[in-house]
Amino acid sequence: MRAIRGATTVASDCADEIKSAVKELLDEIFTVNNLRLDEVVCIMLSNTSDINSYYPAKAAREAGYARFPLYSSLEPEIEGSLARCIRVMILCERSKAVKHVYLREAKSLRKDLTKVLNIAIDGPAGSGKSTISRIIAEKLGILYLDTGAMYRAIALKCVRNNADYADKDAVRHLVNDIDIKVDYRDGRQITLLDGEDVSEQIRTPQVSLLASYVSAYSFVRTKMVELQREIASKFSCVLDGRDIGTNVLPDCEFKFYLTAAPDVRAKRRHLENLSKGVEQSYEEVLKEIEERDFHDKNRAVAPLKKAVDATEVDTSDMSIDEVASLLLSKIEEKI
Repeated sequence: MRAIRGATTVASDCADEIKSAVKELLDEIFTVNNLRLDEVVCIMLSNTSDINSYYPAKAAREAGYARFPLYSSLEPEIEGSLARCIRVMILCERSKAVKHVYLREAKSLRKDLTKVLNIAIDGPAGSGKSTISRIIAEKLGILYLDTGAMYRAIALKCVRNNADYADKDAVRHLVNDIDIKVDYRDGRQITLLDGEDVSEQIRTPQVSLLASYVSAYSFVRTKMVELQREIASKFSCVLDGRDIGTNVLPDCEFKFYLTAAPDVRAKRRHLENLSKGVEQSYEEVLKEIEERDFHDKNRAVAPLKKAVDATEVDTSDMSIDEVASLLLSKIEEKI
């Protein structure tokens, strides 16, 4: 079960305005979430004490939302609270992420939802960037942009074309003719390479290691950074990588740098590989981690490093939930 929240305001305590505002809010929530009436368990509405001329629940019923229980309550008076405000919470039977809606003056209540919000999470391989980024994105109801997947797609293109990653001209030729797109289906990022969904094929150890090498070419990074910035300018999203806070989005408001001891990261990656059926020894994984660390930190273009204004978090002795909670608390302090 999911809870969808929303709020709006009215200019005056007038029945017609209340009816219009409630209908507008509910219509928007149902539209952006592609929510069906049969998915709804109940709708709970509340209003500030300066709204008296009409019950928001009655307005909802008259707007056509009458197939499920409707509840209405009066909020306590709180000094400094938003005037003439109507809030709603819809409980619905669905598992995928939902989008909350705040309209009119109520937009000030959730600036994280009403303005483009970008969160940069950098760090070395195996530090937990991708897992934490997905959790943060889901908790905040925004997109997760897996930037590494884009570089992996280029690496896969090299593998499929038997191109030598050390041959700069060969890689450039492939990049000039490559088509990489990102799509979102059921809350999951889909990576499309020349029109094909390669979300699974780009996760092999071979492609992962090769991605570190091809991403060092300036023309590769230029093409990918342009795409990442374009997406981030239009949508609130969490981006993870190695140079998000230092190069891709240097003016990003929220920056984090996750790290962990190499042996800890290798153990995590080894277990992840085993769960996916990838037969690779712990020693091999550790060697790859160390090789990738060296290459990422020493490449000439956009090397791996912590942004000066990023919050560093050592995840070696932390659980996934602990890391996610820490980052969320840091984000909420600024919102």
